[in-house]
Amino acid sequence: MNLSTRDTLVVEGGHPLAGCITPQGAKNEALQVLAAVLLTEETVTLHRLPDILDVKHLIDLLKGLGVKVEDLGRGSMRFTADKLDTAFLEGESFKQGGAGLRGSIMLLGPLLARQGWAMAPRPGGDKIGRRRLDTHFTGLQALGAKLVPTQEGGMYRVEAKELRGTSILLDEASVTGTANVVMAAALAKGRTTIYNAACEPYIQQLCKLINAMGGRIDPDSIGSNLLRIEGVDRLHGAEHRLLPDMIEVGSFMGLAAMTRSSLRIQDAAPAELGIIPEVFRRMGLQVEVQGEDLWIPQQDHYAIDHFMDGSILTVSDAPWPGFTPDLLSVVLVMATQARGSVLIHQKMFESRLFFVDKLIDMGAQIILCDPHRATVIGLDHKHPLRGIRMTSPDIRAGVALLIAALSAQGTSHIDNAFQIDRGYEHVVERLSALGARLHRI
Repeated sequence: MNLSTRDTLVVEGGHPLAGCITPQGAKNEALQVLAAVLLTEETVTLHRLPDILDVKHLIDLLKGLGVKVEDLGRGSMRFTADKLDTAFLEGESFKQGGAGLRGSIMLLGPLLARQGWAMAPRPGGDKIGRRRLDTHFTGLQALGAKLVPTQEGGMYRVEAKELRGTSILLDEASVTGTANVVMAAALAKGRTTIYNAACEPYIQQLCKLINAMGGRIDPDSIGSNLLRIEGVDRLHGAEHRLLPDMIEVGSFMGLAAMTRSSLRIQDAAPAELGIIPEVFRRMGLQVEVQGEDLWIPQQDHYAIDHFMDGSILTVSDAPWPGFTPDLLSVVLVMATQARGSVLIHQKMFESRLFFVDKLIDMGAQIILCDPHRATVIGLDHKHPLRGIRMTSPDIRAGVALLIAALSAQGTSHIDNAFQIDRGYEHVVERLSALGARLHRI
């Protein structure tokens, strides 16, 4: 499918959905493990890669670097980085290609460890607020790298004659920053300890892949905020299967609530979801764990919980094992048709709540208190949202607006639909199979 910024989703709302849906492989994990294939000359096989724009974009960058890519079908691919085309890093194609994908910054760590130098363009990605890169560079500098000025505007270059293990205290628990430092430390000389490391399931999966490649990351430290890594001289090939995407799982929960539908989310890995199901339960949604599946029964009404003293419930984001910021937009949309009120507190990014103006135009009762907080007054399905024309500003807001449109009365047009395709695979086909009425123009 040829997607562009001109793509528009046309959504006919107000139809209940039903059936089973299987979440894609985790987008954020995919970008990390794809970067990790550069750590070895041998073949790395990845399974359950999501068929989304951001993943395709990063694979294109790997191909430009000379990585051999073999598509095995059904989300499985082989990668062999035995001969790297380092000239690609200094070309315009890499500068332009990497600038449109924030995940491209994670190529720094493995390339630096593999060949002693690396370049990366200033990455793009979602416009959701300030997303600084300091953690990446201070972590790599602690291992012995130097940040070298370049004549190319918007490009970073790091060099290191030798990476040496050390004790690192990250200034923030950045997921991508942790991933970059972990990949570099895996091939550094000696022992590295990383304090204040991110411990999201994505990082845990990356660590397990590196260990399967012959790395020596202490298994007892994986999943904690203190990672212990013994560097090795080389890594070998391995095979790895991605987790299901927890953000898709949460999105399907919110979709079931808003459209008053019954859905079975298959192969959802409930044990890896942390507090996500509990947050949706506090929003009033019935969520049943049945083996590896989640069952969401049809509900005409759902009531938001409150704190023990009777005060209004606050849902906020926090580093893992706290609630992921990527699902706050879905929770906010879900609250518009709940019984009761909730305060949504987006702590990490100051621009992520600005999409609520579109929900207000659809008839939602929302007070945007400031760039980080919004109070939602639920309408309890007594006043359905109405279809409008709107624009998707980023991946997560885009899918939240899609959920709102599927529950609304009338037809909605969502412009800039490629933003949704960056993070959700085959969204029209998969939702249509559940009974949704939408198409792309």
